[in-house]
Amino acid sequence: MGGVREKKAEYFAKLREYLEEYKSLFVVGVDNVSSQQMHEVRKELRGRAVVLMGKNTMVRRAIRGFLSDLPDFEKLLPFVKGNVGFVFTNEPLTEIKNVIVSNRVAAPARAGAVAPEDIWVRAVNTGMEPGKTSFFQALGVPTKIARGTIEIVSDVKVVDAGNKVGQSEASLLNLLNISPFTFGLTVVQVYDNGQVFPSSILDITDEELVSHFVSAVSTIASISLAIGYPTLPSVGHTLINNYKDLLAVAIVASYHYPEIEDLVDRIENPEKYAAAAPAASSAASGDAAPAEEAAAEEEEESDDDMGFGLFD
Repeated sequence: MGGVREKKAEYFAKLREYLEEYKSLFVVGVDNVSSQQMHEVRKELRGRAVVLMGKNTMVRRAIRGFLSDLPDFEKLLPFVKGNVGFVFTNEPLTEIKNVIVSNRVAAPARAGAVAPEDIWVRAVNTGMEPGKTSFFQALGVPTKIARGTIEIVSDVKVVDAGNKVGQSEASLLNLLNISPFTFGLTVVQVYDNGQVFPSSILDITDEELVSHFVSAVSTIASISLAIGYPTLPSVGHTLINNYKDLLAVAIVASYHYPEIEDLVDRIENPEKYAAAAPAASSAASGDAAPAEEAAAEEEEESDDDMGFGLFD
């Protein structure tokens, strides 16, 4: 009994040490994860993060005991359920998450297991003898006999995502050596400096953040201009629009100042600027004409020489 109590006290001390030492942690799910996978993950995280497992009741009891000094960790209690563990780190969260979820192992289908995604049987020659044709027919898999073996003639979805794998479907998948499942650690929740959030937040890129920010600024500017309420995003647009109004009033009132003389000249003498563009284009076409004539002359000269050798 004393040994158990000592182990609990040691675990509580280690958990508190990690909570105080590391600013971030991952709550990870370890369903169907083998000890070998855990060993590989620990090895890849060595020097960058530490993994701590424990019974949920003991973890919850330990965290509740720390709340007087570490109140932020109360947010973790709702996620300490099922088969979970902790990964503590001070490294960039995205890098550690990629290491956690990258180690996955293919596994055969088991009856009763829930399919994480649609499971398909692809069109392929199975290499099986024709005697097993009835098995495929019972599951609605179209087949034909090709060179004395069973060939599946089209792709068939045997299990929809979220549904349980039946005994017949599991037998078919195992018969075809199809391992539709992959098992590995999953990130249940992330804790970082007092904030708890899902791991999907870590998938947001800088480009997406900038895009959303620019879109929000544009929306604020549009609303501010519409209701006539000045805000920082709309001030630039307001100044430009007011200056346009100022230009219009100055031109209508024939009040000309040096900064708008070119604009006034363009308005009063549009033909001068309209004639400039055709002149430029005609000059360009004029330069091109002699070049075309020279090319034509060279072509004629080369045609005159066709068919005659040096000594003809």
